[in-house]
Amino acid sequence: MRPTMSPEGVDVSTEPASSERILTTDAIGFLEGLHGEFEDDRIALLAARVERRSRLAAGETFDFLSETATVRDEDWRIEAVPDDLQDRRVEITGPTDPKMLINALNSGARCFMADFEDANSPTWENMVGGQANLVDAVARTLTHSQADGRTYELNDELATLIVRPRGWHLVEKHLSVDGTPISGSLFDFGLYLFHNTAPLEAAVQQVRG
Repeated sequence: MRPTMSPEGVDVSTEPASSERILTTDAIGFLEGLHGEFEDDRIALLAARVERRSRLAAGETFDFLSETATVRDEDWRIEAVPDDLQDRRVEITGPTDPKMLINALNSGARCFMADFEDANSPTWENMVGGQANLVDAVARTLTHSQADGRTYELNDELATLIVRPRGWHLVEKHLSVDGTPISGSLFDFGLYLFHNTAPLEAAVQQVRG
């Protein structure tokens, strides 16, 4: 079933509670663009991985590629690591449910990695709802209430948020483009980037004055 908000050629099989906020027409269009740009390369890289594994199993050994020799021989440096990532001595990881996000960001750790893969059960509700929770965390409006009356909210000082998308080999079967499931990596990365780039840039500008 293709919701009315989906661009032509994009199928979304079901709609969790957070879909109206997260799976907007523009967001799905952005994902469609990522799929069109990178899907062929993704498939080619996965095929090359299988081929490489077969050669290694047959006795080939690891070595550097001759075509990248200039990269290793030249004198170069990457740009400085951002200030918020300079100190990662205490870093924790976990899923993207509200209680976990709040407790982790409030924990006093330097960094928290919100994990869409190993720490997260990849149900459709979790994948879409997790994105909604991250949007609220970035906006600092995320709260959580339990049946026993306990409530959770974000402190003023938070761990630096890092988001881990699913691996390049995994797909999101609930959203397909022209009949092909989108890469789980592009789905997770794309939605986080689409919804949070502007708020994060605004926050940085506010800090810098």
